Amino acid sequence: MHKTPMFKCIIFDLDGTLVDSETLNARALSELMGPLDLSSEAIRDAYRGWKLSDVINHLAKTYKINVPDEFVASYRSRVQELYRTELRAFDGVSEALQAVNLPVCVASNAPMQKINIALEIAGLSRFFARKLFSAYDIGAWKPDPDLFIATAVAMDVQPHECLVVEDSALGLQAATAAGMTCLQFQPEPGAIVENTPFFRNYSEFHLALEALCNQVRARSQPRVS
Repeated sequence: MHKTPMFKCIIFDLDGTLVDSETLNARALSELMGPLDLSSEAIRDAYRGWKLSDVINHLAKTYKINVPDEFVASYRSRVQELYRTELRAFDGVSEALQAVNLPVCVASNAPMQKINIALEIAGLSRFFARKLFSAYDIGAWKPDPDLFIATAVAMDVQPHECLVVEDSALGLQAATAAGMTCLQFQPEPGAIVENTPFFRNYSEFHLALEALCNQVRARSQPRVS
């Protein structure tokens, strides 16, 4: 077991943080929206962490696409198909979660059904014991901090006692605005948010966590003059 001082809860994002789903989500959009001059990877990178309706509206306006009323339902159905055959947890996630000695939960911009399906398929449901929080349930999406604040209340901890693990700049912005400490997961080159501690692989998670705790502890030490 790894000791994790000062934090009382670790809040994980879902898409792009626990499960490698962002490219699958982007592929579903690309397939259903028609002739977009963007690869799935480009859509993923451009809209990482965005609210789905904002992504759809922006793509529709940019590419002058008429989006049918049933588009979201079609998108959700296609995403589930892709998840069933291709979704995976990032390497080392299960081992990292197994070693955590703090309460953990998920706070995601995704709807609750999608959160549950993704965790089930990826084999991660057992770690969270239904401690799952969706932006759709409170009507506030990252970068609004309200999802993280509501999560802290539900977990019976103060915001400053929470560590948030996120992949997107918008998620990190929301966590910072909520008064929480951030750790960025970014397995690919680039896309690191300035002045935010990060790790590239879950085999490095606990080393990154311990280093972050040491930094927080050092900042809180009174200076001797």
